[in-house]
Amino acid sequence: MLEEIWQRRAELVERQLERELPPEGALSPKLNEAMRYSLLGGGKRLRPCLLMAAVDSVGKNGDDFVTAACALEMIHTYSLIHDDLPAMDNDDYRRGKLTNHKVYGEGMAVLAGDALLTLAFEVVLRQNHANHAALLTVTKEFAVAAGMNGMVGGQAMDVLSENTSLDLDTLRQMHTAKTGALFRAAIRAGALLGGAHPSALLSLTRYAENFGLAFQITDDILDVTGEAENLGKPVGSDERNRKATYVSLTSLDEARKLAKEAVEEAKDALANFGSRAEFLREMADYLLTRNK
Repeated sequence: MLEEIWQRRAELVERQLERELPPEGALSPKLNEAMRYSLLGGGKRLRPCLLMAAVDSVGKNGDDFVTAACALEMIHTYSLIHDDLPAMDNDDYRRGKLTNHKVYGEGMAVLAGDALLTLAFEVVLRQNHANHAALLTVTKEFAVAAGMNGMVGGQAMDVLSENTSLDLDTLRQMHTAKTGALFRAAIRAGALLGGAHPSALLSLTRYAENFGLAFQITDDILDVTGEAENLGKPVGSDERNRKATYVSLTSLDEARKLAKEAVEEAKDALANFGSRAEFLREMADYLLTRNK
């Protein structure tokens, strides 16, 4: 069930992303090309699929909210373009292709990321089938998740942490912002757009926070045990950059234990949702076996 629904919705997102991008005759064709290169350059479309699954879990049809889901994917893609820059993680490959700055230069890559971030807020406000108050709340959720107290703040902590010693609590705080904030926004946005009861929103928020934690831990594990062919980027970059990870601060076995505990916490949060949340449960389990 997981693979079938995921593939169908990823294709739905892909088609909608193409519609939401500026036409070929935009002000700067080269900027448009750079945006398309990264946004349409593959990827699991995990965050938009989680948003739509959260809508399903509260009784609405997630397909109806693909526009908001695409806005979130634009924010995610912007973050990847900027993370790959020489001033950040300095990566040459992403999703098996040269990173944006390697193809278009650093300046254009920065602008492509900026353009995708700002376009995302234009796109989310095009979402139909949404209560206007809920849509405004979702827009704020996206802004906070992407901003100084979310993803950007976490990235700042990451930059400042290189070649320093972090404890486990600080590492978790950093990744709760850098990685977890967009997962939290995806799930909460879906719940809000679907008209979730406050108690359901609280449970889904708990799911999202544990999902984000498990995702980051398994990401750290894959940087040690994964294969570049599957990941689409070189492995071992955390060690080369002397970054603290769940593996380096504990051990490989302990990191796997922590990931499993987070997955169980995430699934426990869905105890009252029945079959409507089955995709979310399976997605949590998937984290423990993923290879990319």
